[in-house]
Amino acid sequence: MDNEQNKPFIYDFTLEQIQDWTKEQGEPAFRAGQIFDWLYVKRVGSFEEMSNLPKPLRDKLEASFRFVTLTEIAKFESKDGTVKFLFGLHDNHAIETVIMKHNYGNSVCVTTQVGCRIGCTFCASTLGGLKRSLTAGEIIAQVVQSQRILDPLNERVSSIVIMGIGEPFENYEATMQFLRVMIHPKGLNIGARHITVSTSGIVPSMLKFADENTQINLAISIHAPNDALRSKLMPVNRRFPFVDVMNACKYYIEKTGRRITFEYALIGGVNDRPEHAEELGNVLQGLLCHVNLIPVNYVPERDYVRTPRDDIFEFQRILQKKNVNVTIRREQGHDIAAACGQLRAKHMETTTG
Repeated sequence: MDNEQNKPFIYDFTLEQIQDWTKEQGEPAFRAGQIFDWLYVKRVGSFEEMSNLPKPLRDKLEASFRFVTLTEIAKFESKDGTVKFLFGLHDNHAIETVIMKHNYGNSVCVTTQVGCRIGCTFCASTLGGLKRSLTAGEIIAQVVQSQRILDPLNERVSSIVIMGIGEPFENYEATMQFLRVMIHPKGLNIGARHITVSTSGIVPSMLKFADENTQINLAISIHAPNDALRSKLMPVNRRFPFVDVMNACKYYIEKTGRRITFEYALIGGVNDRPEHAEELGNVLQGLLCHVNLIPVNYVPERDYVRTPRDDIFEFQRILQKKNVNVTIRREQGHDIAAACGQLRAKHMETTTG
């Protein structure tokens, strides 16, 4: 069993890396494409099912790699079609994955870490801190599993949001490896412009991502219009101050010509007053950006209340007056605790007594 745990996940490897491996094994080059096809087009769950590969090659794969096992601990379906899964990993940790139904297709929200160390005060993901980062293969497996669930319905995963538990830019290499596999034309072939990665503002990774020359969308969790308030809500702001985050955003826009999305969770009486909207509008005026206003989810462990409906619209109106592009996020899965970390937090309570 220990030997099994030491094997890398087959999903951790790009097509090019699998090509290198097959070459080392003395196999013809086309075998790598066949393996990749079995993984992402036929979506098998074992090497034995790769029936057009010679038995000795299947045995070599079995000896060298393993599949990611995602054990379904819990599944909740919302009346709006959102499905949330709590998956168990091989080491007894648990992660969340969400399938969201939109009129334009199915979106999957993936997790990149077990827990989170960012410490945002309004978020359940950070309860219990960071346990470990996921490998690229463990992130990929969430999308493959979601696609398997959609296969009987003749539907496909059309977009991905990296907005689940964890900070993807603190697990940068695994996140980038995941993205390369997702957009590969011989894999799941999900268009780069249909993928969004969200960060709390890890400045060095933001700058690196700007230089990647990718069409993948970038979203920043901003949640405040200034340093002082952002530091109270997001301790990470003490490491990467508001002004540095904004400068990194400007660099990204300048380098890529792409629009940035700012995620702004509205918290009743904390960051949702007209003066906050005025200040935010002044900061973002003239920037190629879009603001996504998110009415905060109630988390029992936190003492925050939701912003009244009329105040949400007033906040939006003030931003629009300053020519800032802004929408209010349509809530999904509210009846099944679909906000990040809520399901895992409940599971941790029951398993730790």
